Amino acid sequence: MKTEQLLTSTHWGTYEVETSGDKVTAMKPVPWDKNPSRIGQSMPDAITGNTRIRRPAVRLGYLKHGPDSREGRGKEPFVEVSWEEALSLVARDLQSVKARHGNEAIFGGSYGWGSAGRFHHVQSQLHRFLKGFGGYTASTNTYSSAAGERILPHIIGPLSPLHKKHTHFSVLAEHCEVFVAIGGLPVRNSQVNVGGASDHMLKHWLETMQGNGVKFINVSPVKNDLSAVSNAEWLPVRPGTDTALLLALCQTLVSENLHDQAFIDSHTVGFGPLRRYLSGETDGVVKNAAWAAPITGLSTEQITGLARTLASHRSMVNISWSIQRSRQGEQAYWATVALTALLGQIGTPGGGLAFGYACTNLAGADRVGFSGPRLPAGENKVKTEIPVARISDLLLNPGGEYQFDGQDCRYPDIRLVYWAGGNAFHHHQDLNRLVEAWRRPETVVVHEQYWTAQAKFSDIVLPATTVLERNDIGSGSHDGFMVAMRQHIPPVSEARDDYEIFSGLAEQLGFAEQFTENRDPDQWLRHIYEESRPRAEEDGITLPAFDDFWEQGKLEFERPSRPQIFLADFRADPEKHPLSTPSGKIELYSDTIAAFGYRECPGYPFWDPQEEQFQQEQAQTWPLHMLSSQPRSRLHSQYDHGSFSRSTKVQGREPVWMHPQDAAERGITEGSVVRVFNQRGAMLAGVHISDQILAGVVQISTGAWYDPQDPSTPGSLDKHGNPNVLTEDRGSSRLGQGCSAQSCKVEIERWEQPLPEITAFSPPPFCDRSE
Repeated sequence: MKTEQLLTSTHWGTYEVETSGDKVTAMKPVPWDKNPSRIGQSMPDAITGNTRIRRPAVRLGYLKHGPDSREGRGKEPFVEVSWEEALSLVARDLQSVKARHGNEAIFGGSYGWGSAGRFHHVQSQLHRFLKGFGGYTASTNTYSSAAGERILPHIIGPLSPLHKKHTHFSVLAEHCEVFVAIGGLPVRNSQVNVGGASDHMLKHWLETMQGNGVKFINVSPVKNDLSAVSNAEWLPVRPGTDTALLLALCQTLVSENLHDQAFIDSHTVGFGPLRRYLSGETDGVVKNAAWAAPITGLSTEQITGLARTLASHRSMVNISWSIQRSRQGEQAYWATVALTALLGQIGTPGGGLAFGYACTNLAGADRVGFSGPRLPAGENKVKTEIPVARISDLLLNPGGEYQFDGQDCRYPDIRLVYWAGGNAFHHHQDLNRLVEAWRRPETVVVHEQYWTAQAKFSDIVLPATTVLERNDIGSGSHDGFMVAMRQHIPPVSEARDDYEIFSGLAEQLGFAEQFTENRDPDQWLRHIYEESRPRAEEDGITLPAFDDFWEQGKLEFERPSRPQIFLADFRADPEKHPLSTPSGKIELYSDTIAAFGYRECPGYPFWDPQEEQFQQEQAQTWPLHMLSSQPRSRLHSQYDHGSFSRSTKVQGREPVWMHPQDAAERGITEGSVVRVFNQRGAMLAGVHISDQILAGVVQISTGAWYDPQDPSTPGSLDKHGNPNVLTEDRGSSRLGQGCSAQSCKVEIERWEQPLPEITAFSPPPFCDRSE
């Protein structure tokens, strides 16, 4: 039997794929990858494993009673049906909802990292289809960084473009003296990149910078968040108190006359109101190191010493995305901007600020920004959008009013949820509340490859192909490569690619020609490749003819001729190169935000004493602060059922990190299983005891597939270790409405009962429609 070896691109790496007949036998990292991810090891067995969805399936109650059976979601067996019947049901319900309630009643819930391919990017496919159907209610921003995405345009500029303009690591290695990592620099997070990751470079550059004498300071409750730097100084700050620390650093700079007044005068607005707040003129509280010490858990000397170190060295201050995934998360980002503006090093080689080095494999990469081909999605005639982290609010409160970034908004009445890509039962907070919300719409349709909880809680489930079962083009922003993703195996069982599914639906709904433009997938690949060539030229890239690219298998672009320095042009001439803010400068005080009238978001970076008091009251009952981090063994929840992710479990459960003191007080030992709980729910997790985490803090990775012990019982115990049964579904603030997963208090106790069986990776029961 012939063995083939070709490339494919995933969000976590480029691999040489070995096949034998119709089976994938190995996924080997490409030789040029400096620190390849092991996530690819999970793919070969998982693709044809028991968890794979093989045929279209419809929930039994839905087949018999339609929307009247919505309470059966997650509880009932499925009936496998033909593609013809499944597509007819979806088309019927789309037409019905549109006729009765309009297109606003359809929620297009594609979210997440569905595919690295540029054509089979499932979010683009779904949105193109629904726009062709007349539109849909959409979501805006991301779970990863919504609070930051909303605050930054008001004070320095949009997050996504800024993230791509971060100072290159090569510049940091040469010029940086002190690197402060607020939230750490976890190598695990940098495994991934939108559109593809071909060369994992973070570990290489951190080791290079360390070798060049850069001093790293890890400001995090978890020492392991900067594990790649062996001699990093650890400042174990209490979770959720970063804003207080940053304000105290600002106050120290000003009170000791260490701030750069010339830069403040020329490149910022609003220093006066900020200075009055720091000095206590605004509220009677001086935001000095003595004030911040009992809040943060750091000493007064540590705080003042850090301020002086930053001012006396070429210093880079990086704040991770995790910090703003909390109540008042916007304020930590604003305070970081203020601190670095007062230091006056923004725009210098090796100094300034950054929002998310290590959050993906993108920021700091010494690569061109060309992202590759794009599938045109069209215009959405429905203008309604909701903040992405407010899905449960949307479904539970049709017609409800809320405030968002200065706007008074209203939730539409959603009757049909169409989800393709992503997994709400992974990334959303308070899953027991989500279960209730998920049973409100009339119809829930999903495209899925595997029997995730989201698929099990849906009505119509359409089996989709994986990246190894179709042709595509892999190309990620600042990745430096373009990969010909050839089909390696036939579609498993009856799986179809998303384009084929939507084409079939568009045919039934009467807009097939508009959706397909009379192209098959291979013709689309050629078309979007050719359409990308002018954009590539703008980045100094000359792409070869499509056939030459496809035959070569990959392209590597030339590196930029000029190293990138974040906001260097703005520093050199703020009048000629203004920011996109209302003033064109960095806004230490924002008239726009002040005009919103939000108590929790005044016009300057703000520490909220009311939120502090609330968190202290919560800690009286729930004494452990639970952090939910990105996993090292999967991308979010993708391939949790794969061999690599399973190998990291403890007695089949997701590991939770505990400090030895907290474990001893509860009689908990290494490798045991515990019940983690609060007022919102409970989960089982395996225990890893480590002094690498601050006492009073526990940490567990997100992405363990939701596995309720009894789906028919509200608030049922999650057997597998999904932290989002515990996290609070409350917006970061009215400004950002981002998720606040990191503001979570819990208690932990030993599990004394027999361990329940893990069923997260088992398909749902199937039956005949006559049952």
